[in-house]
Amino acid sequence: MHRPWYLSNMALFFYVLLLLIIILITHKAYKRYYIEKFKHEQLENEQMIMQIKNEKLNQDIDNKNRELGISTMSIIRKNKLLTKIKKELNKNKHIDNSIAIELIDNNLNDTKDWSFFEQAFKNVDKDFLEKIKNTHPDLTSNDLRFCAYLRLNLSSKEIASLLNISIKSVETKRYRLRKKLSLGHSDGLIDHILKF
Repeated sequence: MHRPWYLSNMALFFYVLLLLIIILITHKAYKRYYIEKFKHEQLENEQMIMQIKNEKLNQDIDNKNRELGISTMSIIRKNKLLTKIKKELNKNKHIDNSIAIELIDNNLNDTKDWSFFEQAFKNVDKDFLEKIKNTHPDLTSNDLRFCAYLRLNLSSKEIASLLNISIKSVETKRYRLRKKLSLGHSDGLIDHILKF
């Protein structure tokens, strides 16, 4: 008996070939799908890692800002307290307070406070002092210190306490710094400092 054409050897070969082609196409499609899925998951994982790193960096910055704020405020409080004690000691003229006043003066002008503050400041704003010094090489160490306080947006009263000077002297320092930085009347001192 003779087989129909759709069951002939040629037709069976064609069916097997067609089945192999379908399997091959399906295999490639699945492979492409899983490669794309793997790449997508890998990209999501990398983004998650970057997000975690960014959060950690932001947390480090917040911690350093908090540390800088705490150190600044503790220096301000210490200087205010020492200034009050000095005033009280100066009121009592009956007792020889010269040693106590000298000790207070030494602590008010303590370079350790500046060193501690400078280290905390550099942890938060690493390049500022170098950048401003490179741009304006004629600035003294006191000018740089004043610029650091201005960059923190401290009030004249807080700066006065940190430097153990009057508020009027802080305003004079601002004026002199503006001249050293060659700022015009319309240029803001703090805006200029924040650009660095």
